[in-house]
Parts: sequence; structure tokens; C-alpha cells
Amino acid sequence: MLTANQLGGDARNDGARAARPLRIALMSCAHTHAAGYAGLLDAREDVDLVVADPDGFGDVRARRVVGSYQEAWDYYAEGPDAIVVTSANAHHRDLVLEAARRGVHVLCEKPLATTVADAESMVAACQEAGVVLMTAFPVHFSPQVAVLRDAVHGGTLGTVMGLTGTNNGMLPGGRDWFTDVDLSGGGALVDHTVHIAQILDSLLGEPETVHAVTNRILYADRAGEGAETGGLVTFTYPDGTITTIDCSWSQPADAPTWGGLRLQALGTGGQLEIDAFAERVEGFGQWHPYGADLDALLLDAFVGAVRAGKSAEPTGEVGLRTVRVVAAAQESVRTGQAVALTSV
Repeated sequence: MLTANQLGGDARNDGARAARPLRIALMSCAHTHAAGYAGLLDAREDVDLVVADPDGFGDVRARRVVGSYQEAWDYYAEGPDAIVVTSANAHHRDLVLEAARRGVHVLCEKPLATTVADAESMVAACQEAGVVLMTAFPVHFSPQVAVLRDAVHGGTLGTVMGLTGTNNGMLPGGRDWFTDVDLSGGGALVDHTVHIAQILDSLLGEPETVHAVTNRILYADRAGEGAETGGLVTFTYPDGTITTIDCSWSQPADAPTWGGLRLQALGTGGQLEIDAFAERVEGFGQWHPYGADLDALLLDAFVGAVRAGKSAEPTGEVGLRTVRVVAAAQESVRTGQAVALTSV
């Protein structure tokens, strides 16, 4: 539970705060998720949104768009209640630390940071300030993922022996920072390991060792120097369970959608395969999703957490743990050896 919440005023004004819209600033339009989050938040009657577009992407539609972070911080007389960080990965730290300094709640895009030290400082600052820090893992809210969690935790599959995960996608277009290692922290290994790593964290906890291999076979002509475009990450757990993540940018440029996320679990009592985006109609080069809007469910959870003044999953702590996993995978690529998570 947080201390006196930062929704403008002190604890005596809880009723008034609950009655008015939350003041939320979306910080940057750099991430591909920014447009979706902005559209959903701008349509909510319980949210008063302002969008900062300091890099001039100009493709996020909202009623109020300003040209700098400072204008967004200053837009409301009493400051924002919360921010959504959708900047390039390397800029997450400064925005989150500034929010903590101001007593403002945070939803931060994944990966939480580009280094373990930065992620640790972000989590610590938000804890000390008593503000919510959530990591933007929309797939956490997938009904299919919930089925898998229930099956693993409920013992339906018996003793789980292994899981294989695939999070393939296109090399992001129109956002060159995704393949600029200084801004992104890496390539496909960074971009597409963390979603499944978060799901595995909710299923099995933290792994004991991490081993990874990468390549630049696909899209090498478009990827920035040092940015891998393909990868396979293997986790080993203390009880011997083994999991793998295919984190490659391998979707064709003319594919009807960005990619997908699948997991298969094998246990002594059976196996279960899920597709997090199974609710769709596809064919003839088209892809039409229906069912749960995972971005909307994520934002519902964040708004609820801010209102309640208490953290909600996926937390900043799980964001930190997935950054540790990525750092261990990068060290494994460098050394060619499995890396103990405790050494990262």
C-alpha cells in the first residue's frame, strides 16, 4: 500500500480525487504502442490526457499534443497524476526518476531499462516515493495466457518439465531507434525476449541460468550496427525445468500483422499450447483480431492501481527481473557460456 497518494492534494481529498478524471501525460510518441495507448486513454471519460511528442513523430492522434516533456509536466496546474512512458528505451530511466521525484505514478514500456543498474534505480526511486510503477506487458492480460497460468499453477499438467516460447515479429519500421543499440539496448534479443520472460516469471519464477545465441541473417541490411535480428534464449531452473524463447525478427515485411506470441508447456500429466492472439480471423493476406483488447486491459489495470494507490501486475519489480534476464542473455552471447542470473 502506498503512502498518501499523489492524485493532487492529501489523503483528506480522497473523495474529490476519485470523482475527477485522472491527469495523465503520455511521454513520447517514439514507441509503436504510443498511438494505441493514446487513443484508448483519450477516449476515456475518467482520464484527462496530454501527449508529449518531443521527437516530432506526429502520428499519435489525441486532443492535446505538446512539443516537449516540460510542456507536458507543466500542462496541468497541479501536475499530472500519472505518466505513460513510451520513449526510446534508453530514455525510460530519466523520465521515471523525474516522475518519482514529483510523486507521479508510472506505466513504463518494456523493457523497463537498457541496463540492470538503471532498472534497479527506477524501482528503488518509485518505492521510496510511494508511487505505482507498472511495466507495460499487455500480453500478461491475454485470456490464453491466463489459461496457461491456471493449468501450471493448478497442477493440470502435472510436473512441468519444459516450455517453449515464440515471440516473432517484423523488424520495426518507421522507428529506427529500435535497431540503434545506444537507444534500444540491443536488437531482437531485447525487443522480443521480455514479453515471454514476464510470462515465464509468473509461471516458474526466476531461472537459475541463461544461455543465448543470436545472428544477423534476416534484415541485416536494415538493422543498426551490433543489433541482432535473430535469437534463441534458454533458461534453466533450479529443479531442472528448461524453457526456450525464440525472439527473432523473422516475419516477412508483407505479413498481415506484426507477429505473434505462442507458448507450449510439457508436463508429466499432459501438454498445452496457447496462442496469445488466437482470437482472430485470417486468410488471403489479412488478419482481423477480435475479443479482448490487451492494451485496454493493461490501461484499466494501471488506472485502477493509481486510483487505489497500490501496485498491480505487471509491476516494476517484474520489469526489473526481465531486464536481468536480458542482461544475462547478452553476457551469454558475448562469452558463449551459460550465465548464472545471480552474477548479473
